[in-house]
Amino acid sequence: MIRSFIRGSGSALPQRCVSNDELAAEVDTSDEWIVERTGIRQRYIAGEGETTATLATEAARQACADAGVDPQSIELIVLATATPDNTFPATATKVQDALGCNGGIAFDVAAVCSGFLYALATADSMLRTGMAKRALVIGAETFSRILDWEDRTTCVLFGDGAGAIVLEAEDTDQADTGVIATRLHADGAQHDLLYVDGGPSTTQSTGHVRMKGREVFRHAVVNLAEVLGEVIEDSGLTVGDIDWVVPHQANKRILDATARKLGIAEDKVIVTVDRHANTSAASVPLAFDTARKDGRIKPGDLVMFEAMGGGFTWGASLARV
Repeated sequence: MIRSFIRGSGSALPQRCVSNDELAAEVDTSDEWIVERTGIRQRYIAGEGETTATLATEAARQACADAGVDPQSIELIVLATATPDNTFPATATKVQDALGCNGGIAFDVAAVCSGFLYALATADSMLRTGMAKRALVIGAETFSRILDWEDRTTCVLFGDGAGAIVLEAEDTDQADTGVIATRLHADGAQHDLLYVDGGPSTTQSTGHVRMKGREVFRHAVVNLAEVLGEVIEDSGLTVGDIDWVVPHQANKRILDATARKLGIAEDKVIVTVDRHANTSAASVPLAFDTARKDGRIKPGDLVMFEAMGGGFTWGASLARV
């Protein structure tokens, strides 16, 4: 059977790091308030010349270098973002041109914080059917550009960044290797709980993030625990088999509550929300790359990726890395 294997990872962050104290000088908030409610201590904010495409390209270059592959050998780019450089064309095409692999497949996926899971599932399906042999799956955001900096309930939560993996098709007779199982869901009835109040077709403007945090928290814990259970059942493995969970880095309290609900030890959950904040579609690959580079995630480990975002969209994917 053909399976998709993760060959390398990379990440990119803007130059400017903004601490809670620095943010509190501009917004009616405090370091204590932010840490207690979210676990966030700092975030990175894109400056002049830093865009979703530039961050995505740097993360992609790093992933290719880590995998030991020539960027020009990439045949497929699936880029998850809610903050593209332009309404069109896809930001993925900018990355493709920058990498010099024009002529292959390149497109964006819009599923907000679940975007990387949707992109991973899409690329995995295309590799399995032979449409490409080597892909870049990228999550990249400049969320700071759609924040209302007078709304302390949202502006303190988000940051900018990008993460990427190289995914490669390989024929194997082992069922529990590569990308093993994935489940995705969406519930459009929850639109008003987390959304941006603008867009080309409605207001002809970009708009700002709006969120009902308490309701999002409640849905997140239930939905993530359920989808993780679905993927474990599909894989034929158990919770005890999982070496690491790499979740969407939205809120430390959500991460802890989800782990408890599923019976996963906290020390198996990769947490980077304290240093990156919520980077939407970039948060899962950013956390994965961080944990690979610091030596926690090792070759052969069984890793569960999971995320939930606006839409609502949510999903999980199990992979042997």
